[in-house]
Amino acid sequence: MKVYKFGGASVKDGSGIRNMAKIVSGVSDDLVIVVSAFGKTTNSLERVLKAWISRDKGYLNLLDEVYLYHQSVMNELFSGKGTVADNIDNSFARLREYLYDGSRRAYDFEYDQVVSYGEVWSTIIVAGFLKTLLPETGWIDIRTNLITDDRFRDANILWSESSSRVNKVFDFSVNRIYVTQGFIGGTVSGQTTTLGREGSDYTAAIIANMLDAESVVVWKDVPGILNADPKWLPDARRLDEISYKEAVEMTFSGAKVIHPKTIKPLHNKNIPLHVRSFINPSGEGTIIKADAAIREIMPVFIRKEEQILISILPKDFSFVMGDNLGRIFHFFMVHGIKVNLVEASAVSIDVCLDDERTKVDALINDLKSDFSAVYNEKVEMLSIRHYTPESLDRITKGREILLEQRTRSTVRYVVRQV
Repeated sequence: MKVYKFGGASVKDGSGIRNMAKIVSGVSDDLVIVVSAFGKTTNSLERVLKAWISRDKGYLNLLDEVYLYHQSVMNELFSGKGTVADNIDNSFARLREYLYDGSRRAYDFEYDQVVSYGEVWSTIIVAGFLKTLLPETGWIDIRTNLITDDRFRDANILWSESSSRVNKVFDFSVNRIYVTQGFIGGTVSGQTTTLGREGSDYTAAIIANMLDAESVVVWKDVPGILNADPKWLPDARRLDEISYKEAVEMTFSGAKVIHPKTIKPLHNKNIPLHVRSFINPSGEGTIIKADAAIREIMPVFIRKEEQILISILPKDFSFVMGDNLGRIFHFFMVHGIKVNLVEASAVSIDVCLDDERTKVDALINDLKSDFSAVYNEKVEMLSIRHYTPESLDRITKGREILLEQRTRSTVRYVVRQV
């Protein structure tokens, strides 16, 4: 059994879904297909949510645009109105009814209830189209099977309960192929949760772990994992094979090809992960596995934009380590803030993190009674794995270095444009 994951770019329109169907049709194994929301649907639903939260009735027009987009995809794939169209209409109606109700809870909770619909709609359409070509295709609502805690927007999997349900519902004696959603799950009480932005890769890894899959293939619009983002460094090169450890280091530093949580469930079962191009399905791609053969060690460049660098100092000039450090990071945990880089001195600590301003403001407010905090916004975190003197010069030229952190294999800079 194998797990395939298709991202939003690969299924953004009818031709993309037909290409996906062609790839899937060539597979004789039992197959679970994890699908993201179409194209930029997640971004569109975030705009719907923002308008609705602020009581701007324009959210209705924004939602209508999302509906028309999905209707246009269906028109490319199906002739006339049928079961798939009815299911989509019913699902949109449920979301409209939810929003019409008008009651609003915490933002993270509402985010999961609204934005999660993107994956539901995409999988209804993809499963419906595949079933016309491959009748042995079934659709699974992962929200009632991948059970999580209630940490909305960054939910944790309840592994025992989820594994039990997943092994029951993915019954390959009934269907050879199953289509399900990435990114989303649900609590025991039935509330929808999400696993973190771009979390569909993680979903594929979880399902692969629970079903003891032979392999996972993540289909992207790039030829594999590259040693840099080609939009940043156009001469980026493909990595043939990398180890689980190398993949973890890259994703922690901010590489966007694979979701950071993806590797652990695969490593635990020694399941290889293939990153391949849906544009050129016959290409070799990149394999992530335990015993990767490194043919050539080359620098790997990683850039995280929209960062904020915060310096925190105790007001009484006590040492920052020990109890103070524990108190500081307790507030980071309370507000669900993930730290991308930490640098500590005797009386201060510098942290670099994603610039989620609402969370950052709440953090600074909680710290202000005992700590002072200053920050630099609109900075970047640049990382190089397997760095060379030439590679360091290449990415720091024209930038002011605010912080540098170096180990034997990795260097990280927090920089801003001069």
